[in-house]
Amino acid sequence: MSDVALSTIMDPARRPKAGAIPQDDYDIDTPWHSHDMHQLQYAFDGSIEVEDRGASYLCLRTRAIWIPAGVVHRTSLHRVRSGSVLFSPEMIPEAGDRVRIIQVSPLMREMVLGAMRWPLTEAQDATGRAYFAALANLCAEWIKEEAPLNLPTTREPQLQAAVAFTRANLRDGDVAAVCEAAGLSERTLRRRFRGAFGMSWDEYRRRARLLAAASLLSDARMPIGHVAAEVGFESQSAFARAFKDLTGKSPREFRGH
Repeated sequence: MSDVALSTIMDPARRPKAGAIPQDDYDIDTPWHSHDMHQLQYAFDGSIEVEDRGASYLCLRTRAIWIPAGVVHRTSLHRVRSGSVLFSPEMIPEAGDRVRIIQVSPLMREMVLGAMRWPLTEAQDATGRAYFAALANLCAEWIKEEAPLNLPTTREPQLQAAVAFTRANLRDGDVAAVCEAAGLSERTLRRRFRGAFGMSWDEYRRRARLLAAASLLSDARMPIGHVAAEVGFESQSAFARAFKDLTGKSPREFRGH
């Protein structure tokens, strides 16, 4: 990724140290890039998928994603209403070196909403500077509370093919079909999955199913039993147990959060 672009968010000599960018109804798949500011992006509605060098991350409605300055990533935003808060790196020195999904408290939600009052493109008053200083201090605490909404990724072509097929066929794709798509024997596929991802193919598929279910649960009109069936679980009770093991919440609790 030597040709990855660094995205400079405005002229650093003219912009405030922090500010907000409303992002309503974006429909875009970005190229690989990095920012010169930390980004906290909150999904008011819809879902955001971000991939860094190690994993892909799913940010759902009423949740947030943290992207430290300098971290190479790409973002998929489709029919999403979101808002970002940007911070100069010195405001949050311990920002981490990778993307993460973070738990959203009522306080964070209200402070992100309040931050929209001060767009990054405009001069900032004393109240705004104090607001973002406090928000930066809180972010330093919030980013430690990570939500397990991610999947490991790889740049290895055959495993990429296996991963793509698995995620596209969560309901009925089996290991034989995945092996055919990737051009690997079952023994080799299982060995290389374990080596690349630290989990078996079955574990990867289970986690991918649960992340897909988390996205579907954002639609309150879809019954939980239909969500379970759509991602390949044979029973709603098995789905509920697996979902709670991953997220710490039942599907109903997760939907209502």
